[in-house]
Amino acid sequence: MAIRKPEGKTGGEDTVERGLVEAAQSDPAKFGDLYELHFERVYAYVSRRVRDRDVAEDLTAEVFHKALANLANYEWRGAPFTAWLFRIAANAVTDHAKRAGREVSGGEDPPEPSADPDVEQVEHRARLFRLVSDLPANQRRVIQGRFVEERSIREIAKELGRSEGAVKQLQLRALQNLRAQMEGGDA
Repeated sequence: MAIRKPEGKTGGEDTVERGLVEAAQSDPAKFGDLYELHFERVYAYVSRRVRDRDVAEDLTAEVFHKALANLANYEWRGAPFTAWLFRIAANAVTDHAKRAGREVSGGEDPPEPSADPDVEQVEHRARLFRLVSDLPANQRRVIQGRFVEERSIREIAKELGRSEGAVKQLQLRALQNLRAQMEGGDA
């Protein structure tokens, strides 16, 4: 069951979220609802900090694995459940940076990344991910190829069997579509 959380948060949504947390604490099989509700935000938060898609996916999976494993210890204190997930995500990103720093520098710890999430920016990024996933298939493929995989127009054109001009046109239409939806508030 896919659950989408609206942009703003009302008291009723706190009650719904708390109910989902309590249900998942009673029956871990119900954790999927919490996962569906918060995946995009957590992925947006992690991907902004690690910039490598594979690592972001792995760390996001790790965040939800740790959240499920420790859900019985979670206590509702009035803060949104996402705050707890962001704390787990911040720790996962920090741990990853330390491991990566040790591998590269031979043991020196890298500087600590900011642990406090910019919730507004995370929400914006999660919304953008949703909008990209709603684009027509060819536009979505061009946007993912150009901006996620950082591939050239030529490479994408070859993959899609289209001219470079056609790929540029697809990219332009996709960006116009995304910009209009982001500015218009449609999601």
